[in-house]
Amino acid sequence: MPLAAVLLCVVLGVLAVFQLALVLGAPIGRFAWGGQHEVLPVRLRIGSAVSIVIYALIAALALDRAGLVDVVPDAVSTVAMWVVFGYFVLGIALNAISRSRAERLTMAPLSAVLAVLSLLVALG
Repeated sequence: MPLAAVLLCVVLGVLAVFQLALVLGAPIGRFAWGGQHEVLPVRLRIGSAVSIVIYALIAALALDRAGLVDVVPDAVSTVAMWVVFGYFVLGIALNAISRSRAERLTMAPLSAVLAVLSLLVALG
């Protein structure tokens, strides 16, 4: 489903901007990584930078699975999108049990949106 893939990429793009803000020291850490730090320490900033790369890879896989680009063999994008779906379902649970209320209230629902969109892409 091309629309779901594009919407998934848009949401991932917004998350990438959020993660970049964290990398650059924005005081919004209450929404990420357990919410224990307003400004992230270096190790978590590195984690946010890695997240941006992961989001880009997921976006490429979603666009490939939807037939909008041809990056990897179809079998790879098919299996990979199911893995991505599982990743976002796990994200719902992990964000829902966060000690940070801000993270629970924003990232758990956002993870649910990502899970639904990735499911739609995986189903093709």
